Amino acid sequence: MDIVIAGGHGKIALRLSRLLAERGDTVRGLIRNPAHAGDVRDAGAEPVVCDLEAAGVEEVAGHLPGADAVVFAAGAGPGSGAARKDTVDRAASVLMADAAERAGVRGFVQISAMGAGDPPDPGRGEVWEAYIRARGAAEEDLRRRDALDWLILRPGRLTDDPPTGRVHLAEPPIGRGEVTRDDVAAVIVALLDAADVRRRTLDLLNGDTPVADAVAALRGDGR
Repeated sequence: MDIVIAGGHGKIALRLSRLLAERGDTVRGLIRNPAHAGDVRDAGAEPVVCDLEAAGVEEVAGHLPGADAVVFAAGAGPGSGAARKDTVDRAASVLMADAAERAGVRGFVQISAMGAGDPPDPGRGEVWEAYIRARGAAEEDLRRRDALDWLILRPGRLTDDPPTGRVHLAEPPIGRGEVTRDDVAAVIVALLDAADVRRRTLDLLNGDTPVADAVAALRGDGR
């Protein structure tokens, strides 16, 4: 496959690039900072400098020809304010989806967050509220698109622990908990291969089911 990852220098994105490249797929990682190109290249992806907060749809679409799918792994990240939660977590996702449609790329996997679209916990502050609202709005934008075979993945609290290879993957809600970034990347690889699992919103935690079996169960559930 040929996969384009938005937010190509992120922790999940670099892990995903390695897994895809190791099995022979072509990977392009869109990055904002040219200084990150070496890390992306070391992970097996081709770095493409493209600032999703400044680029237009034609520029972004120009980086997508030949791709089988886009993985939206971008995010404003820790330390960013409420404004950037909107410009990255929502607006950049909308831009990538527009560009995918323009370039004729149907596959679109969005890494979102548990609780997206739900009323935010007022005790967690303004920035968290902006983040949850932005993620929810990005999800709703995808759900309205008939031209994309979208898939929304909502991981739990992310950790850098070693991969377990075992997950709980199902439509929400499945409760709260943790999931390793390595396991998130492995699930995305399996979901990219499962082209018949699309137009669904899935929660993801570490659990008891091997990744391949968890994805196979989605393929066989009659949906």
